[in-house]
Amino acid sequence: MIHSFLMVGQSNMAGRGFLKEVPMICNERIKMLRNGRWQIMTEPINFDRPYSGVGPAASFAAAWCKKNQNEEIGLIPCAEGSTSIDDWSEDGPLFKHAIFQAKLAKESSKLDGILWHQGENECSPGRYKLYHDKFLKVIEAFRRELDEPSIPIIMGGIGEYLDSGFLGNYFPEHPEVTQVIMEFAKANNNCYFVTASGLTPNPDGIHINAASQRIFGLRYFEAYDKLKHILEPLENEEAAIHIDSERPLTKTEKLTILEGQFAGGHITLEAYLAELSKINA
Repeated sequence: MIHSFLMVGQSNMAGRGFLKEVPMICNERIKMLRNGRWQIMTEPINFDRPYSGVGPAASFAAAWCKKNQNEEIGLIPCAEGSTSIDDWSEDGPLFKHAIFQAKLAKESSKLDGILWHQGENECSPGRYKLYHDKFLKVIEAFRRELDEPSIPIIMGGIGEYLDSGFLGNYFPEHPEVTQVIMEFAKANNNCYFVTASGLTPNPDGIHINAASQRIFGLRYFEAYDKLKHILEPLENEEAAIHIDSERPLTKTEKLTILEGQFAGGHITLEAYLAELSKINA
């Protein structure tokens, strides 16, 4: 049985970390839902934009696999960049799409949690004051529509760097948004807050970079696994960058990587056939 997790929110859940900056995670026990079918996970997982990249879900899943040997995890990507909390209202297309995908996944998996990251769009003056009540309606709707009244929901804070980038004037109240999210998690059953403290961004000053996304995903897993709020960085969390690097690859994983390299035009036919022969030897 696959243990699945719904990924919802905006771009930092979808992932904008640069793929070239961290080691690849390719683990045949980590699946992602594409076109209604479970496939071996490759990044980007949440392909909401042509420039999608590394988000927190891959390292979350890799940490889950380390804890749950010989079991499979499935990721349900439904995050959408640049969305506000209003865009996630239950009568809107994003919510309906996420519910449809999660219900489809439940036909062949056990839905174990929801990973949420959203709030950058609420950082303009005064919007944070409305966030709690709107967010509560969204969370209640997810639990009701999925018939999962107590499903754990893990929610991350907003990057502390947000007002220091070249677009920083658009995010004057990001600390207030983070405070609302943290207070929401503490006040609501089976909701757990994950700090973004110490995480660093891409050059745009908005999106969490790849190395920090690996760390963020590990924090998300710690919150889920321990069912507790993560209010401080974890000890030795920098190792998350190599979270799946030490494990020898299986034949299936080697073939998955090789096929991606060849189909993507990164290696020649001759190189592909030579490597294929080695793998099958």
